Amino acid sequence: MSEHRRKPPQPQGGGRAAARRAAQQPSGRRAARPAAGSAGPSLSASHGSPSASGADETAYGGRAEARRAQRGGGRRRAPDGAGPPSGPGRRAGRGGAGDAGGGRPSKKRFIDYPRFGKHGWRRWMPSWKLVSACALGCFGVLIAVIGVAYYMVAIPDVAQAAKAQNNVYFWSDKSQMVATGGEVNRQIIPYEQIPTAMRYAVISAENKTFETDSGVDPQGIARALVNMAKGGQTQGGSTITQQYVKNAQLNDQSQTITRKFKELFISIKVGATRPKSEIMAGYLNTAYYGRGAYGLQAAARTYYGKDAKDLDPSQCAFLASLLKGATYFDPAGAPEIDPLATAEQNTKNATERWGWILDQEVKDKHMDAAERAKYQTFPMPDKPKKNANLGGQIGYLVSLAQASAKNSNPDIDLAKGGYQIYTTFDKKKVQEMESVVKKVRDKNIDPKKRPEKDTFVQFGAASVDVKAGAIVAIYGGDDATKHFTNNADETGAQVGSTFKPFVLAAAMQYGKRDPDKPASQSDSSRTPVSPDSIYSGKNKLKIKNYDGTIWKDQEGKEWLQTNDGDQSYNPPSYAIDLRYAMQESVNTPYVQLGMDVGTDKVKQAAMAAGLRDSKTSMASSSVPSFSIGTSSPSAIRMAGAYATFAASGTQRDPFSVTEVRKDGKTIYQHEDQTKSAFPAAVANNVTDVLKNVVEKGTGTNAKLSGRQVAGKTGTTDGNRSAWFVGYTPQYATAVGMYRLDDNETSKKREFLKMFGTGGQDKIHGASFPSTIWHDYMEQALGNSPAESFPAPQKIGDKVYGGGMSPSPTPSPTPSSAAPSPTPTPKPSITPSMPPPSPTPTHSCSKWDWTCNDTTGGTTNQGPTDGGTDGGATVSPSPTKTKPGGGPGGGGPGGAWFGGTGG
Repeated sequence: MSEHRRKPPQPQGGGRAAARRAAQQPSGRRAARPAAGSAGPSLSASHGSPSASGADETAYGGRAEARRAQRGGGRRRAPDGAGPPSGPGRRAGRGGAGDAGGGRPSKKRFIDYPRFGKHGWRRWMPSWKLVSACALGCFGVLIAVIGVAYYMVAIPDVAQAAKAQNNVYFWSDKSQMVATGGEVNRQIIPYEQIPTAMRYAVISAENKTFETDSGVDPQGIARALVNMAKGGQTQGGSTITQQYVKNAQLNDQSQTITRKFKELFISIKVGATRPKSEIMAGYLNTAYYGRGAYGLQAAARTYYGKDAKDLDPSQCAFLASLLKGATYFDPAGAPEIDPLATAEQNTKNATERWGWILDQEVKDKHMDAAERAKYQTFPMPDKPKKNANLGGQIGYLVSLAQASAKNSNPDIDLAKGGYQIYTTFDKKKVQEMESVVKKVRDKNIDPKKRPEKDTFVQFGAASVDVKAGAIVAIYGGDDATKHFTNNADETGAQVGSTFKPFVLAAAMQYGKRDPDKPASQSDSSRTPVSPDSIYSGKNKLKIKNYDGTIWKDQEGKEWLQTNDGDQSYNPPSYAIDLRYAMQESVNTPYVQLGMDVGTDKVKQAAMAAGLRDSKTSMASSSVPSFSIGTSSPSAIRMAGAYATFAASGTQRDPFSVTEVRKDGKTIYQHEDQTKSAFPAAVANNVTDVLKNVVEKGTGTNAKLSGRQVAGKTGTTDGNRSAWFVGYTPQYATAVGMYRLDDNETSKKREFLKMFGTGGQDKIHGASFPSTIWHDYMEQALGNSPAESFPAPQKIGDKVYGGGMSPSPTPSPTPSSAAPSPTPTPKPSITPSMPPPSPTPTHSCSKWDWTCNDTTGGTTNQGPTDGGTDGGATVSPSPTKTKPGGGPGGGGPGGAWFGGTGG
């Protein structure tokens, strides 16, 4: 191999590269001190040969030594006499005057980050010292911040913050209706007058650690958070101190982090600086117990008619249960706020919590077991007492507005007072409605003269602006301080035949199903129904499914529907059109029509119009009688639903509050929200049919001179309720009448029959309800210009249902007349068909309610299942029973005739 291609010999100290670096930087870890005047290593030394000058040279010990030498020095200190440091290594050698080393200075920063002497990811990994120092520093800063916040936060003036204000309600013209709430019912009492039993009841129920905690309960907050994280029921982690601060000391109730922290710091400061007795007294004096009672003393007077100091432990436990929410624990109930908060359900809730609190007191050693054993009976509180400001209709109006305001904005807390609530109620119309009802009542209802017939008679009514949906007037009962149920709201009274317009609307919108199609395809083949469609008016009609099969209940029993007075129409063909059937309130056509369309579609139409699908108001749609009014919606909802027809199918939910203000700011403003419930053609045709009811049929008593009126009468089985619901283009009004003992102590409330009430053989929608409707509407409309309904356009096909056919039939005759022998080419039933002649036993017109005949009554639908107008009741066989029943329960509304022909 040639000389120039031969590799040079490797240095002993770690290789050729290390040798070169050592030659250039001779201040390595164990570098020798060069002799004075030395020019450095010889050329031969740079190639790994011994020094020619004989100087003492120290060879590198390997590659690691070479790398350390390159960086500027090793770990060991250089020999004495060395010069300045030759590199940044720890304990680097000190070179002499002639040292050629040039490394970085060896100095470590105070905060070693990124870390000195580390490489790669280790350079960025903080040491345990650094982590500990940071954690300690952050903790110190947090303590400082808490200390500053604790020092800076001030405890608000309790006396000022705890002073409740009145809520002011206004009529629709912005004039004041009533001021109520706030300080009207509050009396502050000292700690010494608070029974020990009350204090312990609240501690056991609300905050077991109250006597030892510092104002907050971290464990309680943690439990609440864990429970919410698990998806369980929301729980509060607040202590009594925190609740006291929230109720009595903070004007700001916003749900913000700032407000929460402020409440927390104030609670800590109050807990540390105020005695527990002051906190307990403050909490019990500011808490709300329901029925407008603020504070323990007001609650004791309201519920038990005694001072707080005279309460026994059992009564204290009940009042403590109210702190969880009087709406759901007051045995009187609060259905105007929540329909589920009935008196029965609230009594159950209160009884269970009352017993639980007493048991907790024993568990917490605040009461002996022997003392607990004395209280086995729930201490039922007194019934709500009279408030002069809320007498007459005012109390009903206020309760309705309260519910509306709370539902509109969850942040509205009327218990705190200070709100201005602007309502839709027209003062003049409210007074007119109350005056009309009182006039009819005083003239016709006399409990002293007819105690078994005229006792417990109730009226309820509501009037709604068609164009806005605003509730302009209601009649809730005789006096809100005497009769506590708002009769304009849900009462359980079934609406009877006033439900039939929803059947007709469903038939025109969805159509009659094709009987030749299977159920799975029935919706794909439907025929829109015209009001001129023909159905059977035969009494005791055997009801069929849409496909022609006989309908049977779960027990296999057939259903035969009866008409008013067991009367058949137009024999022997019994063919009548739907317009005439609505006019005379004939049941059989509309029950069969509901089956042909589908009772589910009927329910859908009713809900689209504005009725609610609630367990307390909407009956089961699984039975044929659903179509003739076994449901029990409120007068407000019925007026609103009929207003949908008046507005050509545009639906608006009835409302009673236009605006809520507090501290000069608007916190709620009503916005008009509409939806299309029906096509205009459907709604306008329903209106046209209902106009015929008032002009020629059962509703003639509601005629208004010079005005167009549409409406429908309704009476339920057993004559237990009667209705008239009608409208003009301006207002829709519903009036209901029933007998119900609201003062009964028994849990079961039963609607009573009205045969003989008011001196009449029976009460139906064409009697007192239509009279009230007429007199009120006449005054409410006053001199306003008369308006007309839109002209209906042709809709649907003339179909034949319930086994009817277009074959020639005799001319219509009353059931008592012989059939005409001369057939006609088609049924001659027209909307203007005169009603059948009365039977020989009639001495006056069927619908003249002032006439005392003995042939009227309602269809045989069972004691509580309604859905007809007028007519005599024919009792079913005593061996037959009917499913369902009860107000709003959805039981069938006809008669069972097992195995008989139709």
